[in-house]
Amino acid sequence: MRFRPCIDLHQGVVKQIVGGTLSDDPGQGPQTNFTGEKPAQWYAELYRRDNLTGGHIIRLGPGNSAAARSALGAWPGGMQIGGGINAGNAREWLDAGASAVIVTSWVLHGGIVDESRLKRLSGLIGKERLVLDLSCRRQGDGYTVVTDRWQTFTRERIGVKLLRHLARFCGEFLIHAVDVEGQCRGIERPLVALLGGWGEIPVTYAGGIHSGADIAAIRDLGRDNLDFTVGSALDIFGGQGLRYRDLVDLAPDGKKT
Repeated sequence: MRFRPCIDLHQGVVKQIVGGTLSDDPGQGPQTNFTGEKPAQWYAELYRRDNLTGGHIIRLGPGNSAAARSALGAWPGGMQIGGGINAGNAREWLDAGASAVIVTSWVLHGGIVDESRLKRLSGLIGKERLVLDLSCRRQGDGYTVVTDRWQTFTRERIGVKLLRHLARFCGEFLIHAVDVEGQCRGIERPLVALLGGWGEIPVTYAGGIHSGADIAAIRDLGRDNLDFTVGSALDIFGGQGLRYRDLVDLAPDGKKT
C-alpha cells in the first residue's frame, strides 16, 4: 500500500471539490472545499522532491490544459493525467510528460464498456500506460460505475468479473467512491473490501479518507492490495485531518509500505 498524490484542476486552479457537484451549467458552481493559491506546478514539484510516483492530475472541465501541462513539465514521467482523454489526444498527453493517461467516459460509451474503443486505445499507447477510472456510486447492494462528471450511472457494476475483464487492457485502476468523495466522513468500507479482495493489478482508492484510522482500515480491509489518495482532509489542501508529511513518511522514497 502506498500514498498516491493528486492535483485536481478546475478552471485552471487547484481545487478540492465534493464528489458529484460539478455541473455543465456555468451558473451552478461546484461545492468546493479548497481553492489553492499556489499553481499546479508547485504541487508537482513538491511530489517530485518526495519521489511520490504514480499520482494523478485530473482536469475537471475546460480551461485546465495550461495548468496541467505546467505540472507535467515540472515532473516529466512522474504523474498520470485524466479528464477528457480519448484516442485522439492520449499520445499528446503522454508526449507532454504524463506517465499514463486516465480514461472514463470515452471508454464507457453508451452506458457500457465500448470494447472497440478500449482495444483501440490500449493498442495505441500500450496497456501499461492506460489507467481506467471506474469511479462509482452505491446502487442497491453494490456499486455502479458513473460517468459524465460522476452524474450518470452506467450499466457496469464493480465486481471481480468486470475488473478481471478490463485488466486485460489496462495497467491499473483508479476508483473514487463518489458518494463520500470530498466529505471527510470516512471510507466506503464494503467497496474497499471488495477491491482489496481482488488485487491482480494496482488499484488506487479515493473517497472519504479523513484520518489515520481510515488509512489503517484501507490497509486491513484492502489486504494491503490497495493504494490510496487523499484530497480534502490533507493539510496542503486546507484540511485538518491528515498531514502531508506524515503520509510521505509512511512510504519513504515512494516505496510500498
